[in-house]
Amino acid sequence: MTTVIADPRFPKAEFTEPSPSGFLYLGIEAAPLGRGPFPGRSPEREQEIARLSELAARLEERPDVRAITLYRAVLAPPIPGRPGSDLAMLIETTSPEDIAGVREAEPYRRIGPALEMPARNVRKIGETDAGRRGSTFLFNHFTGPDPQTAVAVWETLTGWFTGNTGIDNSTALAPLDDGPFAMVNFARLPTGPRRFLLRQFTKRSFGSFVRARLREYGMTSMPIFHIPV
Repeated sequence: MTTVIADPRFPKAEFTEPSPSGFLYLGIEAAPLGRGPFPGRSPEREQEIARLSELAARLEERPDVRAITLYRAVLAPPIPGRPGSDLAMLIETTSPEDIAGVREAEPYRRIGPALEMPARNVRKIGETDAGRRGSTFLFNHFTGPDPQTAVAVWETLTGWFTGNTGIDNSTALAPLDDGPFAMVNFARLPTGPRRFLLRQFTKRSFGSFVRARLREYGMTSMPIFHIPV
């Protein structure tokens, strides 16, 4: 792990106790994302949503599953390396140790995700109400040298985001094994995705601090914005 020093200009946000749950973050490519930022309409996507909703309902009957939320992507900046998933599923288990059993369940094996990341919550700000209707949710995929460094760098960015975008919650997921990303940050946004991005880009410190810090530590951020379905 690389030593990460906080910037005194932007103190870290106030963290709450991490969740003891386990998490399975899945990306599904019903109508894979293209080069543009906005997923078009697709009958294949609607059919897949119906199929996945049925499988999720069966999985939720298990005592080791706390909650499952299915999401549809509404905006995905075309950043190189970005997942092609137009659908996402977040499965919360009673503990990280229960993930293995859920993955062996017949409904889960029928999902067929393009992206799968078993994870645990390592840092948390407030409460991210995963299934709140009418809200936009961000899944921000980070590449980096290793999960420990990625989380440490993310921590130093949290104060900037809470102070400049109005966001008041965030759930940092670190992979349990050699996952596809160093970490995935999951958060409920206070606005729609366009306004949220505008709040970032109109701040000069977004480039001079946030982007510069990611480059400094060899990290890439690939956000995809979703709504629950």
